[in-house]
Amino acid sequence: MESADKVTFLTALAPTIAIVGVAGMIGWVFTTWLKIRNGYPLENGWGKPLYPQKNDETVERVKLLSQENAQLRAELGAVKDRLANVERIVTDSGHGLDREIEALRGRAN
Repeated sequence: MESADKVTFLTALAPTIAIVGVAGMIGWVFTTWLKIRNGYPLENGWGKPLYPQKNDETVERVKLLSQENAQLRAELGAVKDRLANVERIVTDSGHGLDREIEALRGRAN
């Protein structure tokens, strides 16, 4: 093969090689995403699963986030109760609303 033929052959082959490389990387990203989405552990280069490291800082962070989550859930429950009361008052007939307002005024005095 002459040098010009080799250059022409490689020039024609380069896009195919690039497409195969990009397709391989996209496939790797997609399978990694599927593993993460479905809860499978990620693997290192030797096929051993990678688990998150547990040190004192991460354990403390998880505890703090769990406490904050519990507080936010309690606050959300209270807000839902208040919203249910407001919805009940708004959708109630005008007569019922008048009775409730008068009952609340009677408690304040």
